[in-house]
Amino acid sequence: MTEELNRQIEQHRAYGHEICARIAGYLQKLGVNAEAAAAPNYEAAVFNLHTDPYAQTQDLIGYWYNAAQQRVGQIKFHSDGSCYAEYDILQPHPGKKHWFIEAINVWGRQDGLKVEAKLLEQPQ
Repeated sequence: MTEELNRQIEQHRAYGHEICARIAGYLQKLGVNAEAAAAPNYEAAVFNLHTDPYAQTQDLIGYWYNAAQQRVGQIKFHSDGSCYAEYDILQPHPGKKHWFIEAINVWGRQDGLKVEAKLLEQPQ
C-alpha cells in the first residue's frame, strides 16, 4: 500500500466505523437476523484510491467481499467530505411480506448520514 492510501484509510477510520454502525443499527431496526446478514466491518474492506474523472480529486473506495471472494458492498469517501456505502443483504424483509431487502445504502456527510433499505418486491 502506498503512503497516501494508508493515510486516507486512517483519516476515514472513525467515519467508516460510523457508517458500518449505521448499517448494523438499520438492520437491527428492520429486525433482520444478525447471523443471517451481518453488518460490514470497516477493517475488512479492501481499499484503493480512485481519481474522480470530473473533479480530478482522490476518492477513497473500499470493497467488501464474502468468503467466495464475491463483492458484497462498497464504501466510498469523496474528497468533498461526502460518502456513499452500499452493502448487500439479500434477505426477505422480516416485516413486509412479499418484499426482499437487496441492500442497505448510506450516504451524506458525517454530521448528516442517511440510511435506507433497497427493497425489491418478490415475484408472486
